[in-house]
Amino acid sequence: MSTNDDQILTTLKILIIGESGVGKSSLLLRFTDDRFDQDMAATIGVDFKVKQLDIDGNRVKLAIWDTAGQERFRTLTPGYYRGAQGAILVYDVCNRASFRQLDRWLSELDTFTTKTNIIKMLVGNKIDQEESREITRDEGARFARKHSMLFIEASARTREGVQIAFEELVQKIIQTPSLWENQEKSEKTIHPDDNDHPYESTQGCSC
Repeated sequence: MSTNDDQILTTLKILIIGESGVGKSSLLLRFTDDRFDQDMAATIGVDFKVKQLDIDGNRVKLAIWDTAGQERFRTLTPGYYRGAQGAILVYDVCNRASFRQLDRWLSELDTFTTKTNIIKMLVGNKIDQEESREITRDEGARFARKHSMLFIEASARTREGVQIAFEELVQKIIQTPSLWENQEKSEKTIHPDDNDHPYESTQGCSC
């Protein structure tokens, strides 16, 4: 084990879920690479990225999974959800249909997650398109409170809110030791080449 690995408190599995087109992969790319690509292709299966983050003096390694929103990939989801300590649910503030689908995504998360106290963060994306907004900030905040989720609005295009969303989610997970302590003893380490998600792709996505 390297000295760098010795300094890591834990490795966390984080999911980004939501409808196709809400900006999941754009948020991920902004957080991991600090760039925005408006011409990204749709994700096939799942995109997987790793990033280290320092929170309250602790260094954690994040394995972030961008789950595809297309219906035809529904049968692949159980493996994606397994072992996750945190989930970012994304909707497009300019698309009410994406907001209405949040209940379904929450139901799926509750069905497949293996950790009953998984930390959830609701992110309203694309606030740079204020003139096209359909969901108010207050609506998003009320939905988050109703379902005991953290909440923030963000823009992958302008960076606003992106770093904070991930930092607050990870901070809450670290403050919930039962989610990650001794996980190495009870679970196998989750890698992107596990057999339960053979359709993974590293393609980006505007979704």
